Amino acid sequence: MKILSDKIAIVTGGARGIGRGHCLHLAKSGAIVVVNDIDNDESKKVVKEIRSKGGIANLDSSDISSRKGSEDLIKGCIDKYGTVDILVNNAGILRDRTFLKMTDEEFDDVWKVHVKGTFWCSQAVSNFMKENKTGGSIINTTSGAHFGNFGQTNYSAAKGAIASMTYTLAIELAKYGIRVNAIGPTGTTRMSDTFNKSSNAEGRAISFIDPTLNGPLVVFLCSEKAVSISGQVFGCGGNRLALMVQPHYGKTLEKEGGWSVEDIEKSLLKELAPEFGPLGMLSLPYPFSDGVKISSNE
Repeated sequence: MKILSDKIAIVTGGARGIGRGHCLHLAKSGAIVVVNDIDNDESKKVVKEIRSKGGIANLDSSDISSRKGSEDLIKGCIDKYGTVDILVNNAGILRDRTFLKMTDEEFDDVWKVHVKGTFWCSQAVSNFMKENKTGGSIINTTSGAHFGNFGQTNYSAAKGAIASMTYTLAIELAKYGIRVNAIGPTGTTRMSDTFNKSSNAEGRAISFIDPTLNGPLVVFLCSEKAVSISGQVFGCGGNRLALMVQPHYGKTLEKEGGWSVEDIEKSLLKELAPEFGPLGMLSLPYPFSDGVKISSNE
C-alpha cells in the first residue's frame, strides 16, 4: 500500500512549478489530488499527467485570494469526495518593488494570496476536520525571503506571517488531530526567474533546480510517518533538507533594577553587537558595522 493511499489532498497553485511537483508526488504516493489554480489550461496538463501515470486528480479553478473562493475550494472537494485529509497552501504571486515605491495594491495583492489565502483555506478545512473528527495535515509555504530581501517588503512580510501562523495553528489545532507544518521550498520557476532578473541576484545566475524535488518532503509530512511533527518549518528543494530553527532570543543580558540608557550604551555594543549575524535571505555578512549612512549613489 502506498504511503498516502486514498487520502484526499488539495494543492493551491498546483498548475506550475513547485505546486505541480507537489501534485505529482502526492498522486504517486496514492493520494487523490485536487489541483487548484486559476490557470485552467495548465491545471488540465497536470491532471492529465497524473492520470496518464495511473493516478487520480481533478482540477479546481477557485480563486483563493478571497474568502469565498477559498471556501468554495474546500466545499467543492468535500462535495466530490466526502472529505479532505491534506491541504497544501502553495499558491503565491510576486509584486516586487522597492519599499518607498511600493503601492497599496502591490502590497495587498501579495498579502491576499499568500497570507489571507492560507488563512481562509486553512480555517475552512480545519473546521471540517474538527466537526467530523477526521484530523489531517496542513502544509504552508514560507520562504527564506522572510529573513529580509531587497525589493520584497510585501512578499517577505507575507512569508514571515505564514511562518508565525504555522506555529500558532499547530498549537491550536493539535487537539483536533490536525498537524500544521511549513516548507521553505526552492526551485527554478517563473517566480525565481523574477528574482534572477532583479538586483537581489547581484549579477549571479542561479543554477537550475528541479522544482518537483520539494514534493517528497510534502508527502512525508502529510503521512502517518510524521505523526509527531507539527509546528515546524523546513527548508527543502534541490539537495537540501533543513530545519528552520524556531524564533528565540539569543544572548541575553540581565541587570538588577532594569536598564538605563547609559547602561545600554556601555553594554549593548560590547556584548550584543558581536552576536549580530548575517542579514537577509542571501545571508550576507552584517552590513552596518560602520554605521548606516546616506549613500552617495542616492
